[in-house]
Amino acid sequence: MAATGACLFPSAGFSHALRRRGQASAVASSDQNPKLSSSLTSRFAASKEQASSALTGTTIPSSRPVSFGEHGRRYAKNASDQSSSTPFMEDVELESGREKLRKFFDEAKDLARSDGGPPRWFSPLECGSRLEKSPLLLYLPGIDGTGAGLTSHHKKLGKMFDIWCLHIPVMDRTSFPELVKMVERTIKSENYRSPNRPIYLVGESLGGCLALAVAARNPDTDLVLILANPATSFDKSQTQALLPFLDLMPEQLQLSYPFILSLMAGDPSRRFKASTEKGLTPQQAVGALSKDLLTMSSYISVLADILPIETLQWKLQMLKSASAYPNSRIHAVKAQTLLLTSGKDWLLPSQAEGARLKDALQRSHIRKFDDCGHFLFLEDGFDLLTVIKCVGLYRRGKVLDYVSDYLPPTHAEFKNVNESNRWFVEITAPVMLSTLEDGRIVRGLDGIPSDGPVLFVGYHMLLGLELVPLVTQLMNDRNILARGIAHPMLFEKYTKRQGQTLEPEFYDTFRMMGAVPVSGTNLFKLLSSKSHVLLYPGGMREALHHKGEEYKLFWPEQSEFVRMAVKFGAKIVPFGTVGEDDFGEVFFDYDDQMKIPYFRNWIQRLTEENGKVRSNAAGEVANQDVHLPWIWPKVPGRFYFCFGKPIETAGRKWELKDREKCHELYLQVKSEVESCMAYLREKRESDPYRSIFSRLMYQATHNSAYEIPTFEL
Repeated sequence: MAATGACLFPSAGFSHALRRRGQASAVASSDQNPKLSSSLTSRFAASKEQASSALTGTTIPSSRPVSFGEHGRRYAKNASDQSSSTPFMEDVELESGREKLRKFFDEAKDLARSDGGPPRWFSPLECGSRLEKSPLLLYLPGIDGTGAGLTSHHKKLGKMFDIWCLHIPVMDRTSFPELVKMVERTIKSENYRSPNRPIYLVGESLGGCLALAVAARNPDTDLVLILANPATSFDKSQTQALLPFLDLMPEQLQLSYPFILSLMAGDPSRRFKASTEKGLTPQQAVGALSKDLLTMSSYISVLADILPIETLQWKLQMLKSASAYPNSRIHAVKAQTLLLTSGKDWLLPSQAEGARLKDALQRSHIRKFDDCGHFLFLEDGFDLLTVIKCVGLYRRGKVLDYVSDYLPPTHAEFKNVNESNRWFVEITAPVMLSTLEDGRIVRGLDGIPSDGPVLFVGYHMLLGLELVPLVTQLMNDRNILARGIAHPMLFEKYTKRQGQTLEPEFYDTFRMMGAVPVSGTNLFKLLSSKSHVLLYPGGMREALHHKGEEYKLFWPEQSEFVRMAVKFGAKIVPFGTVGEDDFGEVFFDYDDQMKIPYFRNWIQRLTEENGKVRSNAAGEVANQDVHLPWIWPKVPGRFYFCFGKPIETAGRKWELKDREKCHELYLQVKSEVESCMAYLREKRESDPYRSIFSRLMYQATHNSAYEIPTFEL
């Protein structure tokens, strides 16, 4: 079942749970702070330690938020009204950067109206309903302390997580160690409630230090850390050198408000570029920036309310201890960690610090955002949930289930994938053919079964070049998401891959679009959920073939996928692809590389890090050492796909219990794949638009929306 690079996409459907919002018997510190109670009840659910439930009469463990509606009534709604026929996850549009900033200050202003009481958790009501058994997400704020930093992400994240945000009142002077103990009490309480579910700690700047400190003190708790520009590098910041001066002249801190505001607003050139990409003329973009500057000036007073001089001075002093605390314990952190670093962080050397933490932490991923500033969650275009999907970080149990924990792409996410690969689809100009029930071959994908389970079985072109046009065309034409059975190397491990050929981000799209590691268990789960599954029996051996081996199938001798397909009555759709020889030719292959010690050592190291999928297999298919063949590019030709007539397995369970019958069906599928390829190789010779030059000429004389013709069927 091994395959390499097999992309994308899921089966349709979620099972959603109702989100219960109970009536709160008490709002955090409402007896001491009526302002806080009145300002939070419209949008937030607030809590304090040892609050009690009026509905159940039971005591809520420490730091458990209590949710309530506008008038304290119970509140519930369905998680989604989306149709079960769509393979997409429901879209929740994120605001632009300027709207994110406005929304942040609106929420922060309400939260800062009262400055009394201790730090506490609140649960935003606008998060909506979430999936059943959603994990808990604790947001740990940066230097502002309001807990409003994720405001623009609440609706999207709230569908997948139970979100609690830490609010540190303006005049609160709780020390960093005490904050660590507070968060620690919360995770211990919630871990006791739900021991089989992970707890996510999303820490921003100062909150990143807090998350690492808690993780270091609780190495045996199942935590997932998401750290955005953590302030563990504060000792290397230029602000650190200014602290003695600011201690002597604290009134000079007033000058820092415009600077902090500029950090929150992000790079003006990036906003200008985003405006022009949305269709604004340069003059309109400059006008929008000027309007933004006027609006920004009104936020200075709000920022001064959130961080008055004495509070800002306190927070800057806290950063010294906050950065030192986790750094001295970094070796004890065992939690799965995602590091998010910005390239234009003018406050901290975040990308250098991210690289240091990546090496220091035992289980870490890193994603870099070169054009973003310190306040990453407020940046235009940044979507935290999409990042979590790309890294494959979402799970609801102790172990990631690639099928049940999978979050499908939204329309917007798929559109981004489509747009980012449009150039390749246009260059390859794929011809898609399918076979109807009566055996007729037609242009298009009408012969593809709509209802699963369906198992696509085909030839893996050189480097998996066929994947992008294949999966995008299935989605665009038939609304079908094909989930690929892929080589484990696509799923980033925590080993230090010194020999890796590609950056980890290269595989993000595969994970987001539903690829799963090759295993019988994953194939079983996908077929049992009636998915459309993409399988390449030739795997890496086929995709990384040697010189002169194009269009040669390297399938294992045993019929490894047939029995699984028969068990679920899946339709098997054999398909062939040709065109790789029109784009490149291998000139330095595996055999050549193994003759040179440098390349041989590199291949052996890379193979050891990624592992062999078919270590127990024999013959050619077992030779799946990880390497990268060198290719001479050619003047681009064209890709051709042909899907054979679907092979029904429903009702053949007893017939195919016989091993010989099962193997006959396996050989039939292989023969159909070879026949599809032979048909395409013959017919493409009569395609007048096989050359890119003829296609460009056709597009120049016709509307670009016209489909480029091909050979006669």
